[in-house]
Amino acid sequence: MEPTAEKIEGQTTDKFLTPPLILIFVTIFIDLIGFGMVIPILPFYSQVEPFMATPFEIGLLVSIFSWMQVFFTPVFGALSDRFGRKPLIFISLVGSAAGYLVVGLAGSLMMVFIGRAIGGIAGGSISTAQAYVADVTTRENRAKGMGLFGAAFGLGFILGPALAGILSKWGIAMPFYFAAALSIANAIAVLLILPESLKPELRRKVEADIERKGRLAEMVEVLEGKDFRLVAIVYFLLISAFSIMTYAYVLFTEHTFGYSAEQNGYLFAFVGLISIVMQGFVFGRLAKTFGESPLAVAGCLILTMGLFAIPFAGPAFGGLAGLLFVSALLAGGNAFATPALSTMGSKLAAAHVQGRAMGVLQSLASLGRAIGPTVGGVLLNNQMDKVDRFTAFRTFWVASGIMFVAFLVAAYAVRHLRGKV
Repeated sequence: MEPTAEKIEGQTTDKFLTPPLILIFVTIFIDLIGFGMVIPILPFYSQVEPFMATPFEIGLLVSIFSWMQVFFTPVFGALSDRFGRKPLIFISLVGSAAGYLVVGLAGSLMMVFIGRAIGGIAGGSISTAQAYVADVTTRENRAKGMGLFGAAFGLGFILGPALAGILSKWGIAMPFYFAAALSIANAIAVLLILPESLKPELRRKVEADIERKGRLAEMVEVLEGKDFRLVAIVYFLLISAFSIMTYAYVLFTEHTFGYSAEQNGYLFAFVGLISIVMQGFVFGRLAKTFGESPLAVAGCLILTMGLFAIPFAGPAFGGLAGLLFVSALLAGGNAFATPALSTMGSKLAAAHVQGRAMGVLQSLASLGRAIGPTVGGVLLNNQMDKVDRFTAFRTFWVASGIMFVAFLVAAYAVRHLRGKV
């Protein structure tokens, strides 16, 4: 049994659903509520003064959050390995609240960009939360823990976009004020209730390693192993493709169906509901039966098909039912692939470098979330700075092509990693 899965401040953790794991679930859930709130509001910034953003600028508005995470996620992960998970999670929640307040108070597009950048810096704690899950679960329960982690993402996407749609009736700033209040409340709960999960002896080992090799060398070393690198490549490609879809989805439904922020919020709530059921209840059982690797391959294939099919959905071809069916494919594919890859990456990393391993993985994911909307902004934007049917097809089909490459790499990884995870 791994030493980090035995005790937390004197409490045994061989039981799966422990209070620390529940609180981390709530922490991730609240983080994702705030993150999900911005998605259905994106078309607002293209329609209202003083913003009047083009599809390309909206893509940058989405991606700047993740560009900041690219640089700060591995830093948060490494710092959490050295100083513990709790202080890094607390600091990030306070920073997230500040970012939401800046966006809510913004009177120009530039201030919205600044607020999103602050939120992205603070959002580097996702890797710390993943490392916390690895700390408090045994190797046998790791898949269930990462599935629960993924379920928090799905549940955040249920309430985040739906709340944004409802709260936007009282002004575009209201969802961001609400997200800031949630982050502050969550920070207080972490400060007062959450126990530290990383044992002092593991922190001492990390400090010795850093002094001997240097921090950058330690982070580069995580990617030197072929096993972990294969998982990281698939994870990066998956997040890149899925981020193109996430950015383009609301602009596509606004153009094709005329949906508002409120209606898009309900669509994302549907997607989130599928995700929470699949990741929270189905994934763990299937992983125990088949293993994580086959689920990663299946999820990549389902996502490839869903991304290829989504631009066909429209009032004259399937209507809302067709859109919901394709959206369910996307949610189901992501619900299989994402936690499977996270679990594989965690199992391939040593106990004392979980923070850095998850930090590198989430840094690559952040890079994908940064590149995806940036590329999507170029593909979805026509010469009139608008969305049309042709740009929708090329955007989703490029995402489908990226996902097909991820499927091929995942299929190779299954053979290479057989018996290792």
